[in-house]
Amino acid sequence: MVWVPPPSGKRGRQQNFSDAAIQACLTLKVLFGLPLRQTTGFVQSLLQLIGLDWAVPDFSTLCRRQRTLNVSLPYRGGTGPLNLLIDSTGIKAEGEGEWNARKHGGSKRRIWRKIHIGIDEETLEVRAVEVTGSNIGDAPVLPDLLNQIPPSQDISSVTADGAYDTRKCHEVIAGRNAHAVIPPRKNAKPWKPTSAGAIARNDAVKAQRYLGRTVWRRWSGYHRRSRVETKMHCLKLMGQSLMARDFDRQVAEIQIRIAVLNRYTELGIPVTEIVA
Repeated sequence: MVWVPPPSGKRGRQQNFSDAAIQACLTLKVLFGLPLRQTTGFVQSLLQLIGLDWAVPDFSTLCRRQRTLNVSLPYRGGTGPLNLLIDSTGIKAEGEGEWNARKHGGSKRRIWRKIHIGIDEETLEVRAVEVTGSNIGDAPVLPDLLNQIPPSQDISSVTADGAYDTRKCHEVIAGRNAHAVIPPRKNAKPWKPTSAGAIARNDAVKAQRYLGRTVWRRWSGYHRRSRVETKMHCLKLMGQSLMARDFDRQVAEIQIRIAVLNRYTELGIPVTEIVA
């Protein structure tokens, strides 16, 4: 880890701490649920225990840098083409309304953020993440998730629930030469086969009508999506709400939580075997 960044060559005051140093401090903050001031003291104590005389960013520096922090998501990657599992969930964010209600009384307003993630089916690591407001639907975020996967990475399939059964989602998936495992709606009608995405979706509609919804889900492998739901549960085990108050810092906090989860997954996951 480079704690102090090299000179940037630009005019003005140089940064005293690298992004890796800020992310390390905020990681400890997320792991132990500490406020910023306690995080600073905790990091300083750790550095003293291991005999390092490094300077520690104060709480105002952590707060300021968290807004523009470029969080790196570690992942190992699978051995073959990527099978991406997509899901979204909401998480509570304590906004200005709730703080004012607790401090001064008055109306209480709840604020929610929506987390959209895509995980690798093989390694169970999060490969893509987007954070939006609660008023944003699931389907419009799918192109942004796929754009986070490098173009050099082959995508075999994209599995998502029925909320992603839109023409734009199917077109984006087909544009990456991937197979969409998305259950059509119950009253789904065939689309005009003018593109590869529409043709693939019409094939899914025909197969579901022929096999039935239950058999189609088992035949298509749709049950694999339960793994991303389990990953969402693990994400919420790190906290049911966000500590940051503005949107940019909330995005960084969620990304740091996901980076921690990927480290946990890298250390080891249980292997389940069927016993006859």
